[in-house]
Amino acid sequence: MTKLEQDGRLDRIGDRLQRRVQSTLRGQRIRDLLHGVPLGHPLHPAMVQVPVGAWISAAVLDLLPGQRRAATTLVALGTASAVPAAVAGLNDWAALSRDQRRVGLVHAAANAIGLTLYAGSLAARLNGRHGAGRALAYLGLSAASAGAYIGGHLAYKQGAQVSQSVSELHRMGDQWQPVADLSSLPQRELVTREVDDVSVILYRHGDEVTVMLERCPHQSGPLGEGEVREIDGHACVVCPWHGSAFRLNGGEVVHGPSGTDQQILPTRVVDGVLQTRLP
Repeated sequence: MTKLEQDGRLDRIGDRLQRRVQSTLRGQRIRDLLHGVPLGHPLHPAMVQVPVGAWISAAVLDLLPGQRRAATTLVALGTASAVPAAVAGLNDWAALSRDQRRVGLVHAAANAIGLTLYAGSLAARLNGRHGAGRALAYLGLSAASAGAYIGGHLAYKQGAQVSQSVSELHRMGDQWQPVADLSSLPQRELVTREVDDVSVILYRHGDEVTVMLERCPHQSGPLGEGEVREIDGHACVVCPWHGSAFRLNGGEVVHGPSGTDQQILPTRVVDGVLQTRLP
């Protein structure tokens, strides 16, 4: 896996594919939907449960007598549902860093082989060649399992589409801590402060002050250097690196590539001093 991360030869294919994906999925609403923005949670990991579940269930039924029809139905369901899951995955992949895209490219290739084998399995079953259909399905499950292993490395070791900011909470104490004098905070401007060496941004609107983790959950971009923009009637901070946007009054993601909301910290004012703590 480490060699894949460092293999620059994959960039020749990956860079071209990234441009193709970005030129095909142009609309912001489409990209946001595929990132899982309406859910506040990445969509691709949820979508892959359908083909994986269907294919594993078909593999079990293929071992039992009298289950050809049920197994064929599950293979068809898994094959059909894998296509939109793959589209969502490609949309996420195109917004990753280069080392992540290298591993993601191999992950996608393994899954594409698995999908092709399952499509062949379905065709064989529908033509009455159930023995060949079972063999192709088990080969497809092996390829998809390899893809899942690589995907696990991509998510858990490289942190692809995993919130890059929430781990900052583990460095903070759980007691109320002073952040700034309320009177010193400008209206409708981003201010960066630190709480237990964790960077946060402050945004004052009237007497209401938002305290938000400063690292963007997508790729750790500095939200404190971003701009405040009104989107759908809400003041939002836009990440200067990749354009993810989050509502300043709640942390909800409104535009990707981030698929997760940003963490807001509770606040209170004591003797004119703004305080915050862990949620």
